[in-house]
Amino acid sequence: MELYETLSIRRSVRKFSDRMIAPEILERVLDAGRLAPSAVNLQPWKFMVIRSPETRRALVECTRGGKQAHLAMGDLCIVACGHEEDCYQRQGNYMKSFAMDVAIALDHMMLAAAAEGLGTCWIGAFNEEAVKELLQIPNPWRVVGMTPLGYPAESPPFRGRKGMQEIVCYEKWEE
Repeated sequence: MELYETLSIRRSVRKFSDRMIAPEILERVLDAGRLAPSAVNLQPWKFMVIRSPETRRALVECTRGGKQAHLAMGDLCIVACGHEEDCYQRQGNYMKSFAMDVAIALDHMMLAAAAEGLGTCWIGAFNEEAVKELLQIPNPWRVVGMTPLGYPAESPPFRGRKGMQEIVCYEKWEE
C-alpha cells in the first residue's frame, strides 16, 4: 500500500477478530518501529509483545477506569517503553527525548500495521506503575503507550480533520 493511502485509511480500531497475525507480518510491523528516527539515534525503546489473554485483560484493568477493553482484543498488544536515562537529555533544553522517540516508533508500527490490513488504537491513559508492576518493567524504563494489534472487526468512519489553514502558519504565528 502506498504511504499516502495508508495515512488516509488508518483508523483507531476498537473491535477485532480473533484471527492470528502471521509471524512475518508481525516482524514487519515491529521492524517499522525499529527503523524509526530518534534523537541522536539513541533508540531508547523496547517493545513488549503481549499475547497472553490473561495478561492483556490485566492490562485493561491498568487503563483509566478499566475502560480500554479493546486492549485485550485482537491477536496481541504492544507495550512501548522508553529508557529515561539512555536518551537525549536536553530536548529543547527542557525535557528528555524518550517519550517523543517512543511515540514516533509506535506510530511507525501503527502505520505499518494499517498497510498490512491490521487495526490499532493508541492507548495513553493508564496507570504506569500498575503496568510496570504487572509486566515487571524495571526503572528507569517508562511505559509511553500501548496498542492492541489485530484484524479489524469494524470499519470506523472517517472523523474529519482540521483544515490546513487552521494548523499551518508560514513565517510568523497567525491565529
